[in-house]
Amino acid sequence: MKPHLLKVTADPSSSFSVRQDRVPHINTMWHYHPEIELIHFKDGNGTQFIGDSIKPFHSGDVVLLGAEIPHYWSFDECYFENSTQYIPDVRVAHFTEEFWGKEFLELPENQNIRSILKKARQGLQIKGGTKEAVAELLEKILVAHGTRRLILLMEALDTIASSQETEILSTIGFIHKHKEIQNERLNAVYQYSLKNFKRKIHVAEIATIANMSPNSFCRYFKSKTRKTYSIFLIEIRVGIACRLLLSNKISIKEICFESGFQNFTSFHKYFKLIIKKTPRAYQKQYLKDNF
Repeated sequence: MKPHLLKVTADPSSSFSVRQDRVPHINTMWHYHPEIELIHFKDGNGTQFIGDSIKPFHSGDVVLLGAEIPHYWSFDECYFENSTQYIPDVRVAHFTEEFWGKEFLELPENQNIRSILKKARQGLQIKGGTKEAVAELLEKILVAHGTRRLILLMEALDTIASSQETEILSTIGFIHKHKEIQNERLNAVYQYSLKNFKRKIHVAEIATIANMSPNSFCRYFKSKTRKTYSIFLIEIRVGIACRLLLSNKISIKEICFESGFQNFTSFHKYFKLIIKKTPRAYQKQYLKDNF
């Protein structure tokens, strides 16, 4: 697949980039870049695509991405409305593996950081207390100057490397081949699916969006994402259901239909298959851990 190659710009006086984003439409398409990315969603909810992983993202989430892995975050529609109620707040740092010198990561003291950056090539979700600690360090990097910026970034990476509170997102079998696919095609499929997940999307319909025959589209999609389109769509629906469950504003039966499932039986079946918990157990665990 050939995602969009994003050119990350940095201040000429700095060796790596760190910024705050307050709008939902920055880099919201399937893209990759040679820089490693450390991102904290202080405020923001939506669906994240990393390699062949699809899952919801929420306020407070922290993710570490290695170089070259395709990704993008699609914010919920409410963030694009003309309202001051929903405004994203994101901190993101970009840096290359060699920005501190070619030999730096080879030092024996940096073995843990070298190892965690290797794992990050599949995408790493940071969890628990580690997530909070790294978020705080990113906040400090945003306003730091000089050597202090480097120290804080190293501290953030060392915190992640020393933690067991991480989850690998994309499968090791995911293959990113830049020259084999048009970025616009897959991006169009993703965007169309996110806008129409509540209803049944026939293969012929989505194949038309990709400008392919149904049979060609099925082969193409599975070869590039390592999953069928029907499973991809179910994962989107389960991701939406997770977000609705955590908001705790409507009943589980309502969530079933709001997330695009046609009946309660299939909702429970696929939710448990993907999340490894029932919808009720997932909601109860979140409320227990956060309230």
